[in-house]
Amino acid sequence: MSGAGLRARFRGRIGEFLLDAAIDAPASGVTALFGPSGCGKTTVLRCVAGLGRMADGSCALGEEVWQDGARFLPTHRRPIGYVFQEASLFPHLSVRRNLVYGAPVGDLAGVAFGYDEVVDLFGLAPFLERSPRNLSGGERQRVALGRALLSQPRLLLMDEPLSALDAAAKEEILPYLERLHARVSLPVVYVTHDMREVERLADHLVLMDKGRVAAAGPLADLLSDPALPFARAREAAVMLDAVVRGHDPHYELLELDVDGGRFLTPAPAGVVGEHRRLKVTASDVSLACNPPGPSSIVNILRARILHATATGPAEMIVVLGLGEGGEGARLLSRLTRRSWETLGLAEDMPVYAQVKSVALARSRGVKES
Repeated sequence: MSGAGLRARFRGRIGEFLLDAAIDAPASGVTALFGPSGCGKTTVLRCVAGLGRMADGSCALGEEVWQDGARFLPTHRRPIGYVFQEASLFPHLSVRRNLVYGAPVGDLAGVAFGYDEVVDLFGLAPFLERSPRNLSGGERQRVALGRALLSQPRLLLMDEPLSALDAAAKEEILPYLERLHARVSLPVVYVTHDMREVERLADHLVLMDKGRVAAAGPLADLLSDPALPFARAREAAVMLDAVVRGHDPHYELLELDVDGGRFLTPAPAGVVGEHRRLKVTASDVSLACNPPGPSSIVNILRARILHATATGPAEMIVVLGLGEGGEGARLLSRLTRRSWETLGLAEDMPVYAQVKSVALARSRGVKES
């Protein structure tokens, strides 16, 4: 992990609840704290922010130590932006004045996030003179996000920022969170219990259960790990980082490169080199031992079986590595045990992965340097 990342460990008891969790968040990208309600996600976030304190705890961002032994920096001395479940805007101030509340004053030559940039990032120009009372829930959260960035944080903490929104408002704000991910290079710790948010936004995942970290690592690794519940779930899927290679205007198919393979998916043209995220569910991947003949399936990729495990008396979950040697991105395939045995499949065997459906999970755009 880069030295500019977050390293934290908290251990202590709150009533009957015992927290014993250590997290590492890389220096950029979104690290999701994921797990059921009551598992300790928000407690960890509040401890990182200095809003809660465990006597047995440590917390550092890069070389800057915020908590260690007797040392404890109060919240106002930690360079964080915190976005809560509720936007918590000042109702007597306009959107413009809410945005700049808490922003540094004086010489702004070295600020990381400019006012105009933040207004553009979250599409706030039409609302600047409005009262927060006249905004929708999603619009208020966009203002809260903008205010957090304008405080010039080195770490952004987000505590289930979509949980108070209805389904329509969530879909409205998710593209703005994706834009934030694409254009902002700082560590983000994002608390959620919604797997759809993890799939669309997270780069790294910390799985929490009963106050402890059950697993942590890159999202792609955890989603394809058969020892974890994600790969065994009925809706198991992997998320693939892809780059736009080209577009077929006649058939309206977008061509995308991933590590070890190439996909075609129905979609409008994109900018060559643009980053996209693909979702491939295990139930949409079938296997063949030999090159398939003519088929309606357009995505057929060379792969190698890396691991297989039974998920019940009738089914198997198979982990595939793309590419002839299996060194590429991971896919999951759900098969019946009968198919596994009839085809004579085995670990380390080369196969053809037939992908029936590919979904574009997000469009991140080209990351700015």
